[in-house]
Amino acid sequence: MDRLKDKVILIAGAGGIGNACAKRLASEGAAVVLGDIEADVARTCADQITQAGGKAVGLELDGSEEESIASAVETALSKFGGLDGLHANFLQPNEGDTLDVLGIPMAEWEEVTRGQQRGYVLCSRLGLPPMLERGGGSIIYTVSDAVYMAEPVRVGYAMAKAAITALMRHVAKRFGHEGIRANAIAPGLIVHDKVEAMMPPEFLEASRLATVTGRLGRPEDIAGVAAMLMSEDGRHVTGQVMSVNGGTMMRA
Repeated sequence: MDRLKDKVILIAGAGGIGNACAKRLASEGAAVVLGDIEADVARTCADQITQAGGKAVGLELDGSEEESIASAVETALSKFGGLDGLHANFLQPNEGDTLDVLGIPMAEWEEVTRGQQRGYVLCSRLGLPPMLERGGGSIIYTVSDAVYMAEPVRVGYAMAKAAITALMRHVAKRFGHEGIRANAIAPGLIVHDKVEAMMPPEFLEASRLATVTGRLGRPEDIAGVAAMLMSEDGRHVTGQVMSVNGGTMMRA
């Protein structure tokens, strides 16, 4: 398919989901800039794309640093001539966020919320101007089903992801008449090599049985939705949170 031919897309956050999205978007004709704080992960994926005949650049991107995001945007402009899409996909891990609101130290709560909210705001502020110059484009924010679930832990993570849905709707409303579409993808449990190495087999099996589809989610499931939202097939979709969870949680 070539529904993303001549599109330039920046993906901020490599790894399982980010790599799968980069490969899918490139396979549909996009030129991809893939960035991650672990630069080797992004560069290896970009090399795989170019070896397969696609267009990609991998680089270091620290989602908490304005200069780093600005540099990634500039790479898209200088290397490929513009910017048509942005996928903010990075995560700010924090071990303290396994606690509840009484237990989490404020410094750790501030770290996890800052890493997500500040980083996604910076991606928006730096990515929007060149997209507007091109007459519009599509922005995707990776959030989580934690936005809708009630959990006894991960209060900072859930709050940060919920705040990002507000940012997404703001962008969709404010810049919609200028050709910008903004949406969020809320993954359920998405399994790849790193996750499988961390999770006990019995937990993974219980998670599989909790789905309606009878299978665990894979990064490619997120990539398929991202490709649709980046393409003209998603031209009438904006301001939405799209859950990709195998039916483990259903909402109106």
